[in-house]
Amino acid sequence: MLNLLRRTSPATRRAQSLHANLVGAARRPVFFLDLGVADTIDGRFDMVALHAWLVLGRLGTAGQGEVAQALMNTIFVAFDEALRDLGNGDMGMGPRMKKLGNAFNGRCQAYDAAAGDAAAGDETALSEAMLRNVYRGEEGHAAQAARLARYAIAARAKLEAQDPAAGPLDFGTP
Repeated sequence: MLNLLRRTSPATRRAQSLHANLVGAARRPVFFLDLGVADTIDGRFDMVALHAWLVLGRLGTAGQGEVAQALMNTIFVAFDEALRDLGNGDMGMGPRMKKLGNAFNGRCQAYDAAAGDAAAGDETALSEAMLRNVYRGEEGHAAQAARLARYAIAARAKLEAQDPAAGPLDFGTP
């Protein structure tokens, strides 16, 4: 109730808008129906992490560190709320949030490391990172991981041409 009386900063308002934008993109049915991402909590987490990585990267290149930090805060508040909605109580939240944070950061680091090769025209490393993280290394998903990597490369390029301070971001079509 008291939060209604507080004013939110422009960075926080923009971060909330970007969060809604990236979650909307992450929940597109094509990822789950055509690309074989598991329609589970883990699969949805992976799609949010992928899209957050794309947006955070764009905010970084645009020099919008304050918005990027506010976006991270918004993402983790949403993770906390989602865990609580699933019935997790206060007692176990610390370890669960730490585990989520480690998984999120690990994915972002893996995608960052692989993105350098992708920028040079070699999507193999990013495809392998997708296979390892999104598909948990399961056999039979190599083609889907490659397609997801191509989507991430195209989305990253598309985002670079957009102003993250302006309206909603367009990630393109998977």
